[in-house]
Amino acid sequence: METSKVIHAIYTDDDVLMNAVKTVRSEKHHIEEIYTPFPVHGLDKAMGLAPTRLAITAFLYGCLGLAVAIWMMDFIMIKDWPQDIGGKPSFSFLENLPAFVPIMFELTVFFSAHLMVITFYMRSRLWPFKSAENPDPRTTDDHFLMEITVRNNEEALATLLKSTGAVEINIVDKNEDAH
Repeated sequence: METSKVIHAIYTDDDVLMNAVKTVRSEKHHIEEIYTPFPVHGLDKAMGLAPTRLAITAFLYGCLGLAVAIWMMDFIMIKDWPQDIGGKPSFSFLENLPAFVPIMFELTVFFSAHLMVITFYMRSRLWPFKSAENPDPRTTDDHFLMEITVRNNEEALATLLKSTGAVEINIVDKNEDAH
């Protein structure tokens, strides 16, 4: 049976937290999650997290938006319903390209932005009406919480965390919190 106990180490300073993360990782302990009231620069690297691939998806979504814009303008303005606007007939897409550039730009940004938000929410598992998973409400104000999985090493881990500057250490059973 897999253990569901975790240690919550609470810190009151982000610099102390950064040093604690480096110390805990150097001791080969796995940090499950860190809850902070604001973004802490360099925390992802200190935790050993892989770089995000969201920028790649943003580029792909932008390319999709550009392709949709080109197809849409070619179909609507050239093939389906060509119009004589200001004395300039729509004979071909390339002849009208300068007029289409703003539309292409806007749809590129629109697709990239909207699909990135949807991707971020899905990747973060943030569904509508989802209840918060924050283990301690103080982390939305002025405290930092490091969550570490316990593997029959509670005392040694608690001693290590105290030495890193944790102001409070709690051992929590995640199964009890889920019910």
